[in-house]
Amino acid sequence: MHVTHDPAAAVSPTIDFNTFLAVDIRVGTIVDAKPFPEARKPAWRLWIDFGPAIGVRKSSAQITENHPLETLVGQQVAAVVNFPPRQIGPVVSEVLTLGFPDADGKVVLVQPSKPVPNGGRLF
Repeated sequence: MHVTHDPAAAVSPTIDFNTFLAVDIRVGTIVDAKPFPEARKPAWRLWIDFGPAIGVRKSSAQITENHPLETLVGQQVAAVVNFPPRQIGPVVSEVLTLGFPDADGKVVLVQPSKPVPNGGRLF
């Protein structure tokens, strides 16, 4: 899924604002997290609550190096909620949980700097 981890990579082609608005990025709170031993690359299975309008959605996230399983429940994260579900081995991932690569290319979750209501949309 990741295009590049190179911080020196060129900027992607220009898009118009309406294209950006089509990507629905919301904040949610992780309410459950479990190991995902069937994944090809180390990953966790996440259940994220995006509030009453969207509800709880599942995600598979390759965040094991920077985010120990026991620390995830209760954390708020950003995710794309309007991609179609994607089959990842035996699991259907319903949202794309967002992160940035650290200096070693390992994912660090995108999180608000203080608590915000679940379901809030990025703008």
